[in-house]
This record gives sequence, structure tokens and C-alpha cells, in this order.
Amino acid sequence: MSERLIYLPLGGAGEIGMNAYVYGYGRPGRERLILVDLGVTFGDMDSSPGIDLVMPDLRWLEDNRDRLEAIFITHGHEDHVGALGLLWNRLKVPVFARRFTGTLARMKLEEAGQPVDQLRIVDPRPAVIEAGPFKVQFVPVSHSIPESAALIIDTPAGRVVHSGDFKLDGTPVVGEAFDPLMWHDIAGERPIKVLACDSTNVFSPHPGRSESLLATPILDFVMAQKNMVVATTFASNIARLKTLAEAAVAADRQVCLLGRAMRKMVTAAVETGILTNFPKVIGPEEAADLPRHKVMLIVTGSQGERRAASMQLSMGRYLGLQLKEGDSFLFSSRTIPGNERPVIRIMNNLSRLGVNVFDADAGFFHVSGHANRPDLEAVHELLKPQMLIPMHGEHMHLREHAKLGQARGIPAAIAINGTMLDLSGDTPRVVDEVETGRLYLDGNVLIGAMDGIVRDRIRMALNGHATVSVIIDEDDNPLPDAWVETMGLPREGRAGVPLARHVESELADFLDRADERTIMDDKKLDEAIRKITRQVMMEEIGKKSEVTVIVSRLAAD
Repeated sequence: MSERLIYLPLGGAGEIGMNAYVYGYGRPGRERLILVDLGVTFGDMDSSPGIDLVMPDLRWLEDNRDRLEAIFITHGHEDHVGALGLLWNRLKVPVFARRFTGTLARMKLEEAGQPVDQLRIVDPRPAVIEAGPFKVQFVPVSHSIPESAALIIDTPAGRVVHSGDFKLDGTPVVGEAFDPLMWHDIAGERPIKVLACDSTNVFSPHPGRSESLLATPILDFVMAQKNMVVATTFASNIARLKTLAEAAVAADRQVCLLGRAMRKMVTAAVETGILTNFPKVIGPEEAADLPRHKVMLIVTGSQGERRAASMQLSMGRYLGLQLKEGDSFLFSSRTIPGNERPVIRIMNNLSRLGVNVFDADAGFFHVSGHANRPDLEAVHELLKPQMLIPMHGEHMHLREHAKLGQARGIPAAIAINGTMLDLSGDTPRVVDEVETGRLYLDGNVLIGAMDGIVRDRIRMALNGHATVSVIIDEDDNPLPDAWVETMGLPREGRAGVPLARHVESELADFLDRADERTIMDDKKLDEAIRKITRQVMMEEIGKKSEVTVIVSRLAAD
């Protein structure tokens, strides 16, 4: 059987976040493999209550670990590198990244107690990394974090360009500009067989704007404010942090960074030489002692994260700092779909404090880090790929991007997580579907989607919980009463009596008439008690609550 080139997303395709893309080359079922990116997304109270991080389930890749050559990380955003420390020990292969990204990757590994000796810091093109049948080059692109890279993946079946996250920005403030001449040369060296391309902003009809254009409007904004100014943005957007900090200094304000992630990013950028001449920063204690018009806080939490500085400040006080009426709060960011509710909660909290809130709709305070529709069309024209694989987007983004390519005569395929494509021919072809899922970081423990923990938590959140305790004496006779405790349920039901007492009464009647076979059989007893409890709950409050039954049997002397 002939060799083939395959593409298999395990995360990030059909969703935004937790990117993980597998490429393979070889005989079917025996391909040598590489993994591009290993990211996370964040839990929410609707679909994953209490969960800190969500990441791709790598079971298929673990089952084929002996075929995996290496991991390549395109850039340092959490949705591309955030799972590395938590999941590397399941794969245990070398990790390749550029310097700044590698610094963040090293932090991830060290925080998780993993060795860092398999981390390889590499230079961009023309440096070539050989990984089995693959020859991989990192190519600088502009994005909202420094040292982002696309990958050129040369294979015996042809050249693949994996775009990573990118935008067409010739003046990105920090980091490298997008260089169309270099990409023209790359396309001229060898035909581009496959372009796997960022689809995030395919619905944005206007060309993307440069990060450098924000300096003047942000400075004008800061200069116009009379009291304390607070600005929030993505901690990884080093260029934006620099623009905000320089605006503060120009307005004769001291800069205070709040949030561990923000301080960590700035430290890493300074240490790697990416960020130079960043203004001096002060601590929260010093900021609290200065006149309000002399301070600007730059804080984490632009997406409404409940433990980040933005949320804490909106709730009253954080590290001795307190917002007051007449202060100004700037969201120099766009809200990621799904995060609207917590962001609006922060805005409302700030409004109650009398703080003036500004966001990207109030002025020119944010530009996206992803290529808009005209930019994607320009890249299609520049690279002239033989086929297009949309990635990094929800299903509607992938579908629209595929249609965009097809309209230009480029064969395209939509591959969501678990869809394996054969890229060996003239058009992409679906050849397999593999089982994919999610892993959850619950506190400091990794759990699987199939473990039922998140499902049970959601059920308890929706329906409440009742614990029923029954004691059986040494003669296998139930004591006359069951004890019921409820959680997350109304005290009284429709009958107007305490809900727990109502359930106890019904269970006492059942226990009084239950036959010996039921009393002797723990399983049957459990099922009967559970059924009666849920029936009463449904009748009284309209919910079938979750029920835990505890049967205690007293031993004879």
C-alpha cells in the first residue's frame, strides 16, 4: 500500500481554543507523526462548572506514541501552549519552539514538575528541523504575541504551510512584521501543496489594521482622563502593554501592573530581549499612596476571568487598591465569544461604583491579531496552494473559509476534531474518523469527559441534591424513619410543608410496607428509595433531583 500524507486535528477545529493538530506521513496506520501545538481553553459555569482548564484528549496520539516524532509550538498563547506542562508526560517527545515561546513553554513544564531537557529552542527559517520524514521550518509572522510563527512542513508528498495564528501587519510595535516578499520567495521555492490556515476572522469584511495605529488614540484617551485610569487587555499582547504603558508615562502617570500572568509575560519578554525600554512599574502599595490622577493600572482579566484583577477591582478592592466614582476603565480588547456574560458583569459592577467604562466600540482602542477576510484572500493569492484546510475556528468559520477558497478554485475540506484527511492527492479526502474528547483540569486533578464528574456537577447545579439515610437493624428490619438532607433545593414544596420532611414521610410509608426481599437487597432498596425521592421532588418542586442513598446495616452483637 502506498504512503500518504495525513492531517488530523485533535483540538481547535470546530472551536476556538485548545489547538492540537497532527500531521503524518507513511503507510496507512504506520505513518510517522508530528504534533503542532498543544493548547487549552477555559471552563465556564454553563458547560463545565468548577473547571479551570479544558484540553484535548490525546488518547489516539497516546495509543500511537511510538510513531510520534516531535511537538512544534507556533506561539505562546494559552490555546497553543497551555496544555504542554499537563500533557507532555503522556507523549514524552522533543518540543521545538522559538526563544520567547520556548521561555513560556519552559515555565509550563517547570510548573507541572516536568523535565525541560526535551525542550529545543530553534531559530526561524532557514534553520530546518528534521523529524522523521518531515523537514520543518519556523517562519516569522505577525500576531498579538511576539515571535509567532507559521510552519513550513516539507514532506515527500509535498510542502505544507501551517499558518498558525497570524495577521498582515507591517508595523506590529513589538515582534516581527509580516513579510510578503519572504512568503513570495517561499512559494517560489516549491509549490505549496497544502495551506492549513487560520479562519478566526473570515467574516470580518475589512482589511486588518496595524497595532501601531493604536498609539495616538490610546494616548489621547489617557490624557483626557481626570482620575485613575485602569486598562485591561490580553496579558500576552506585549505590544499593547507597551503602548498602554508609554501612554501612561506621556500623561505623567505611574504604571502599575496587576495580575500574575501580565507580570510573567513582561518578565519573559524583557529577559528574551523582545521588549526593550519598557517604562518603570510600581507596586500596588506605592500606587495606592499616589494621587489618583498620577496612576494608571494595567490589569489582567479582559475576558471576565473570575479570579483576575479586573473582576476583583470591580467587586470593590484588590491589593489595597479601590476604584471610585470618576475613575476610568478601558477594555483594550475584544470579548471572545462565550465570555460576554462575565465581561458584562464586570462592566455593571464598575458602573455601580461610578466608574466610566470604555471598550473597543467606544473608540480605536483595539485591533485583532487575526487575518480578516481580505487578508486571507491576499494570502491565498500569495501562496497559491493546491488545496486549503481551514483551521482555528468554529464550524461556521471553517465552512466560510472553505467556500472562500473554493470560490477561487482551491479545493478545500472541512475537518473538525477527529476527522482524518488524506492530503496525498489533488484534493483533500476524508479517510477516517477517530474518537476525540476533552480533558478537564479540576483543581489540580486531570479528569476525562467520560468520567461523569462534570456531567454530575451540571446535574446537581440544575436539579439540586438530596441525601437519604436509612438504617436497617440486626434483624433486617428498617428503623421507622429515613433521614433526608437537601442541598440547592427550596425549603418547602407545593404542599407548603418542609420538603425534606415530606420525603421522609413518603419513605417511612414505603419502608413500613416493603417486603423482605427488597429490604435484604441493597440494590433494590437503593433503587426504590431513589425513585420515591425523585417522584416526590417532581411533584413538589418540578425537578428530579440528584439523590444519594446511604443504607447502614447494624451488626448483631
